[in-house]
Amino acid sequence: MPLTALPTLAPRASVAVVVVPQGLALAWDGGQSAVPGDPVQAVRTLLASSPRLVWWSSRATAAPLVAAGLQVPACWDLGAVGRLLHGLARDDPAAVWAAAHDLPEPTALKGTESDLFDLDAGDGPVLTDGQLSREWLRGRWWSDLDAAMTWARLALQVHQRQAALLLTLPDPRPAPRGPSLPMLTAYAESAAALLAVELEHRGLPLDPVVAGAHLTALLGPRPDGEAGEAQQRRERDALVLRHFPDASVDLRSPLQVRELLLRIGLDLPDTRSWRLEPHAATSPPVAALLSWRKAERTATTYGWSWLERHVGADGRLRGAWRAADGASGRMTASAGLHNLPAELRPAVRAEPGQVLVRADLGQVEPRVLAAVSGDPALARAAAQDDMYAPVAAQLGCDRPTAKVAVLAAMYGQTFGTAGAALRDLDRAYPVAMAYLRTAEQAGIAGTDLRTYGGRLLPLSRMASETGRFARNAVVQGAAAELFKAWAATVRDGLVPLDGEIVMCLHDELVLQVPVDRSDAASALLVDALAATAHWWAAGSAVRFVAEVAVGASWDEAR
Repeated sequence: MPLTALPTLAPRASVAVVVVPQGLALAWDGGQSAVPGDPVQAVRTLLASSPRLVWWSSRATAAPLVAAGLQVPACWDLGAVGRLLHGLARDDPAAVWAAAHDLPEPTALKGTESDLFDLDAGDGPVLTDGQLSREWLRGRWWSDLDAAMTWARLALQVHQRQAALLLTLPDPRPAPRGPSLPMLTAYAESAAALLAVELEHRGLPLDPVVAGAHLTALLGPRPDGEAGEAQQRRERDALVLRHFPDASVDLRSPLQVRELLLRIGLDLPDTRSWRLEPHAATSPPVAALLSWRKAERTATTYGWSWLERHVGADGRLRGAWRAADGASGRMTASAGLHNLPAELRPAVRAEPGQVLVRADLGQVEPRVLAAVSGDPALARAAAQDDMYAPVAAQLGCDRPTAKVAVLAAMYGQTFGTAGAALRDLDRAYPVAMAYLRTAEQAGIAGTDLRTYGGRLLPLSRMASETGRFARNAVVQGAAAELFKAWAATVRDGLVPLDGEIVMCLHDELVLQVPVDRSDAASALLVDALAATAHWWAAGSAVRFVAEVAVGASWDEAR
């Protein structure tokens, strides 16, 4: 049946999509269709009716669409929503199907070949125990359009079960309006999964010439093979060891470095950089050691081989992206994208005719704590541009101490330099502190929790004591959900600006847009945050702020 024969679908109608070489398979509430031919063109035509595409995984299904230049406005990613609802460590169809049907998580498939356990699969995709057939999981649905339609119907079934479960979760907002917060979080998590595919495909613009100049200044010229690398390592080591005559030490061994420092009278419990830094101004050997560490980290993680492996001929740095890690729900990336040294950020440069627009959420975690806990006093502080100033006044301490106290409370630290201020937090913000303690007690007891947006924290499945983890996860997880909802809103708003998101870094977004649209992009970042906070923190009176800057490089846009 051609697409033109499809019934009229309401805007945002959920349509399960399976893309195979033979064409496109669709399933929706009350119907299904197989569309032979170019699946990318079929999806392009389908998008004209503004459906919400449902698929098992954005990584598997959206990648060819993104590569073809399609802008998919919205989707429902079963894997992303499965992680949200069930706290899954895996987001493959087998795990997602089992969780949606209250079945035990099946063993992950290994390899692509069938085994003896596949013999009872028969022709159908669902086994007698309710689990998905390994044969189908290995690609039986890929063989023809009829099989792909069956796979699409199963996807639609999981979607319906997920949506029903989301409707049972409470909406924590004091003034909810429209769809529930867990439902909105599912939409945002799905959008983040789609954004992860786009980020992985497009990459981060990076000038290899600028990066190479930095590496040359820090490490020396590009080495000639392994022998050249070994020689450069010896030369770096020599800059430190010259301060220690007759020393034969492996600088990569913390124990041997500690013994080395004893020679110059420094008896330290460990050799962490923050413990060494106070001695650098008065001790040339320590200064040399710290410089060596900086160069060594760059050489081993961000050296010449890194540049060759991860930066393409088009000047884009690419790594694998995940929409949610296993703990906090934050977006993560490989290839060093999330730990790029400050020295390399000048190499992240806008392409000709473009500019980078950067924004980060200011003091986001304490503001999130004010919203999710419902603490009215902390919400009043969060109404200010700098919320640590009124917190300091309330605690009777200076601003730096107030900042340390609030962050320490969220991370489960109950002592240290801000100990007195920490104790005063209970008096000044009892609702917020009780919220954190309740999470910590649940972690200690191994009782599952959900974040403000509905993400399951499966504390009962964690082997170790999880009190401090839970205390932080309810704040950091909610902050990640707010960030992804903001990013999804910005992503939509960039379409008419001909711009793109090129980096998501915890609470920071970096856009690339045409030079003449930088003002519009800056306004979009601020307006999108206000629009997101309007529904995400409805009724809380908490104000969220974004610091925005524009520059030719990531370093300039700070």
